[in-house]
Amino acid sequence: MDEKQQEDWLDQKLREAAPYIDDEGFTARVLEQLPPVRRGRDWLHAVILLGFTLLASALAYVLSDGGRFLVIATARLVALPTLWLFALAFVSGLLLMAGGAIAALSKTSELRL
Repeated sequence: MDEKQQEDWLDQKLREAAPYIDDEGFTARVLEQLPPVRRGRDWLHAVILLGFTLLASALAYVLSDGGRFLVIATARLVALPTLWLFALAFVSGLLLMAGGAIAALSKTSELRL
C-alpha cells in the first residue's frame, strides 16, 4: 500500500472512530462572534512593497555611479581567457546543481516525517 492510500485509509478510519459530541450550538455561536476576515488591503501592501523596491533599486543605481560597476565587471569577464570562462561556467553549474540537490533532499526528508 503506497503512502497516499495509507493516509487516506487512516484518515477515513479516524473520522469513523471519532464520535460527534453535541455542544448544543456552542461552536456555531463562537464562530458567529469572531470578527470578519479583512481582505481589502492586500493590494495596498503589494503597492507599498513594489514602491519601496523601485525606490531601493533607483537609490542603488544612483549610489553605484549609474551602474558603472556592471560595465567594469563585464569588461573584466570579457578579458578572461576562454578556458577560464568555461571553468567559471562549469563551477557555477556544479554549485547550482548541488544547491538544487540539497534542496530536493531536504524536501524529501520533510515529507517522510
